[in-house]
Amino acid sequence: MASELCKTISVARLEKHKNLFLNYRNLHHFPLELLKDEGLQYLERLYMKRNSLTTLPENLAQKLPNLVELYLHSNNIVVVPEAIGSLVKLQCLDLSDNALEIVCPEIGRLRALRHLRLANNQLQFLPPEVGDLKELQTLDISTNRLLSLPERLHLCLSLQYLTVDRNRLRCVPRHLCHLPSLNELSMAGNRLAFLPLDLGRSRELQYVYVDNNIHLKGLPSYLYNKVIGCSGFELSVSNLVTQKSPGAAALPPGALSPV
Repeated sequence: MASELCKTISVARLEKHKNLFLNYRNLHHFPLELLKDEGLQYLERLYMKRNSLTTLPENLAQKLPNLVELYLHSNNIVVVPEAIGSLVKLQCLDLSDNALEIVCPEIGRLRALRHLRLANNQLQFLPPEVGDLKELQTLDISTNRLLSLPERLHLCLSLQYLTVDRNRLRCVPRHLCHLPSLNELSMAGNRLAFLPLDLGRSRELQYVYVDNNIHLKGLPSYLYNKVIGCSGFELSVSNLVTQKSPGAAALPPGALSPV
C-alpha cells in the first residue's frame, strides 16, 4: 500500500497533475511524499475522503500553494492548523464527518472560499471571522452542538445556502434576515421557539425549513408564498392567529402544509 501510494504521488508530481485522489487509503498521517521538496505546485484538487487523518501539516499551503478544492470528508481531524488560512486560492473546503471541536479564526483569511462544509462535527461555536468570507455561497454546519451563530455572519454577502440542521439553536438571529443573497435557510431539528418577524422579507429567500422544532408556535407573515418545511411540531392557522407576536400577520390556510 505504501509503495502504491508513493507511486501515485510520484506520477502526479512528474506529470503535473491538477487532481489527486487519495480516498479510502487508510491513511493515519498526511503523506510525507506530498510535502517533499517543492511539493505539488500544480495540484488544484486534493481528495482524501474516508481515511483516518487526525490533523493537517503546518506547511500545507507552502507545499500545495495552488489548491482550489480540498476534500477531507470522513476523517478524525480534531484541529485545523492556523496555516489553513494561507491557502489563499481555496474555493471549496469539506471537513464534514470529522471530530472538529474548534474552527480557527484564520479560516477568515480564505477570501476566495465559496463552499464550506463542516457538518457532523462537535462544534459549539464558529469564530466571528467567518463573516470575512465575502465570496462564501454555501455553509453547511448541520449536526453539531451550536448554541448560537456569529453576529458577523450577516457580512457574508454572497451566502446563498445556509444549513444549520440538528444543532441546539433556540432562536434565529435577526441579522440573518438581512443576508442579501440567501436563497435557502434550513434550521430543522433545533430548539427554536420563535422566528424573526422579518424572516422572508427578502425576495431572494425562497426556501425555509424549520421542521422538528417542537417549541415553535408561529411563522412570520413574510413566509407567505415561500416554500416552507414545518413538519414535526404543533402549528395551525388558528394558534398562529392567537399566539403570534405583535405585528405579525397570520398565514392563509394551506400555507403551513409540510413540504
